[in-house]
Amino acid sequence: MKITVIHGQSHKGSSYHITNQIINKILSDDKEIYEFFMPRDTPEFCIGCYKCFNESENDCPRSQKVQKIVSCMELSDIIVIDSPTYCYAMTGQLKTFFDHLGYMWLSHRPKEAMFNKVGIVVSTASGAGANKVTKALEQQLFWLGTSKVFRYSKNVNASSWEIIPKKIKESIEKDTSKISIKAKDKVGKVSPSIKLKFIFTMMKMMQKSNDWNMVDKNYWKESGWLDKKRPW
Repeated sequence: MKITVIHGQSHKGSSYHITNQIINKILSDDKEIYEFFMPRDTPEFCIGCYKCFNESENDCPRSQKVQKIVSCMELSDIIVIDSPTYCYAMTGQLKTFFDHLGYMWLSHRPKEAMFNKVGIVVSTASGAGANKVTKALEQQLFWLGTSKVFRYSKNVNASSWEIIPKKIKESIEKDTSKISIKAKDKVGKVSPSIKLKFIFTMMKMMQKSNDWNMVDKNYWKESGWLDKKRPW
């Protein structure tokens, strides 16, 4: 089993520790983990050059860092993304990474492999906002075609992992056990939701009439998606 882990921060705080618990509890004899930390692995800011849309994702000036992570995501069975809550949102460095994946959205050139993935998104806050972050992370994975995403948000009532109250840590321990079991059970068994299928169909109709971006249209045509073939 292959797992890609993307940490929205470099410090090993509450979100990191919860993610680590989940990964350790996903039991597998052949577990292989690809791990990335922002901002160390964050590409530079997107400059809006449109090369990923109009030419190729490999023509992006930041493609070296972007494609290193994307290739691991494609290889993986599970994709785990965590972010602490910064001002009611994901970290800026993590958002910078997602800004480079627009070409992979359902409306452009989604990767067929993404429709078979299981996603897990995690966020913590010392107060409020973590739920909003996991919703935003789930939305990013949805538009990349991920069929099943588990969300876990937690108000840890502390500024660091070490001082989280015992009761909260006990509840986290139970919750991470449940999520790890559910996620592993879904590997190889995911199927797109009605919403995902509907959006895909809408994008198919759009691509059929697409006369503004032949890179996207040809991608859909070559994938067979303008006919009856589907990526799931």
